[in-house]
Amino acid sequence: MTPTPSTAAHGGLFARLRRAAPARPGEQYGAPGNGSSWRISAVTIALILALWTAATGLGWIQPLFLPSPQAVWQQFIEVSGDGFADATLLTHLGWSAMRVFGAFALAVVTAVPVGVLMGVNRVVRGIFDPIVEFYRPLPPLAYLPLVVIWLGIGESSKIVLIYLAMFAPLALSARAGVRAVAIEQIHAAYSMGATRSQVLWHVIAPAALPDILTGMRIAIGFGWTTLVAAEMVAATAGLGFMVLSASKFMVTDVVIMGILVIGALALAFDMLMRWLEARLVPWKGK
Repeated sequence: MTPTPSTAAHGGLFARLRRAAPARPGEQYGAPGNGSSWRISAVTIALILALWTAATGLGWIQPLFLPSPQAVWQQFIEVSGDGFADATLLTHLGWSAMRVFGAFALAVVTAVPVGVLMGVNRVVRGIFDPIVEFYRPLPPLAYLPLVVIWLGIGESSKIVLIYLAMFAPLALSARAGVRAVAIEQIHAAYSMGATRSQVLWHVIAPAALPDILTGMRIAIGFGWTTLVAAEMVAATAGLGFMVLSASKFMVTDVVIMGILVIGALALAFDMLMRWLEARLVPWKGK
């Protein structure tokens, strides 16, 4: 049969779409194994380091405002061995990781069930939705004094502050994942004799998992951004405490070194979450 102009046009469109599509499924979502994307990222980082080195080496920016990469690296070596503010870099890192990941674990085991229940139960949604939506836009520094008044200046107040920053994005992501489940899947499960709990665990939970994992990535980012505020309260060790202490004495190279360490930790965890996404929800983006 001779193709009509309409079918030929559609065929040409589909061919162009196939050529424009990524070579591997999920490539447009930054999936692991995307070699082209990683090469671009590596080149970008190299260009930033080159510009940083040129700006400091040629005297465009004074060392007080932006020390050279060599000075920052030297501080990394010295703080790792001799320490800063009465603690080594490993000690600072350990305290911060304990606070952030401890709060993250608490947020996962509480916010995800709440978010799932908000998506399937109108009573739970009516209870938690106004609370979450009210405090979600508030910056942690706004309710930091209240957390200190309630819980004191110990570790509990720091962990709770980070936990609150993580709870809202996790709960809302879980709720969005549940609400996005196709109603046809639920009806099909019920028609095959599934109970409510079976539908929840075998239909709703797997379908909502991609959104939950995305919420976990977003939540851990909020946790690291809240870390510095949490360690303002009577902390004696921690990466945020180290950065704040260095800023008081204008030790800019330690400030930048601490920021880079925090960013590297956050990036490493994000890469771990991407790896888990590729293993747990391989259908995402396909």
